[in-house]
Amino acid sequence: MWQRVKTALVLLVLVAVGLFGPGQPYPMLALMLLTATLAAREWLGLLPDAQSQRRYYWFIPVTLLAAIAVLRFKEFWPVLWAAASLYWVVSFFWVKQFPQRTPWFNTPTLLASGGLSILAAVSAIYALWQVGPLFLLYVFGIVWIADSGAYFVGRKLGRRKLIPQVSPNKTVEGLLGGLALVMLYVILADWLLLGFHESQLIFLIVISLITALFSVLGDLVESMHKRQAGVKDSGTLLPGHGGVLDRIDSLLSATPVFALGYLVLMPQLLQHAGGR
Repeated sequence: MWQRVKTALVLLVLVAVGLFGPGQPYPMLALMLLTATLAAREWLGLLPDAQSQRRYYWFIPVTLLAAIAVLRFKEFWPVLWAAASLYWVVSFFWVKQFPQRTPWFNTPTLLASGGLSILAAVSAIYALWQVGPLFLLYVFGIVWIADSGAYFVGRKLGRRKLIPQVSPNKTVEGLLGGLALVMLYVILADWLLLGFHESQLIFLIVISLITALFSVLGDLVESMHKRQAGVKDSGTLLPGHGGVLDRIDSLLSATPVFALGYLVLMPQLLQHAGGR
């Protein structure tokens, strides 16, 4: 337990430096590119066999170079976010069909989905950070509260299993509890930080709840991948927490969806939020 706490504190410091550190944007860029590289490395461990993992080692430097390129071309970001959002919708049906059908369990599909997920999340996180560090922290809060709320509510009130073949501990009651806490969080964050008008707040609540749902889906998809690959954790880099993918799986799915929804529903608010 103490090891888990120490690792969490180190991660919090790194995130704080990335979000608010001096000499921006370089600390934020360095943190994102490092995370993308480590995530790509761990994604190889989800491929069907060890031979594929060695053969496609080029996936790591290619993902890093692609992330650098993507960050330079903002006009492609919405396309990435839309493609990633579509992928996560499709992955929902894969989760529902698991383990009877696993059409995604092949090297080309896994490499394509991994690369798309990482690049879309990197560009979405950077775009949201440009709106404002506190605004990005708000989006992180959606993911953390949805996960923590589902865990604690599920432990107390959980009866009906959500998708037991993928994650036996997740419950319908936990999911609903997490969504309820996210709604309260949005209202509180708007009151303390964002200050949107009533109609804008409704849009924000809708986007945030959809983002919370996708964050749960990201966690389920990674759990499905690990079960198929026969591993407990995606890696061992973070003592007490597993691997990098284990920590960012929900962010991979949540951040592109939030960024796309925000761009579509509330583009006029980008400057508003950034100026808070």
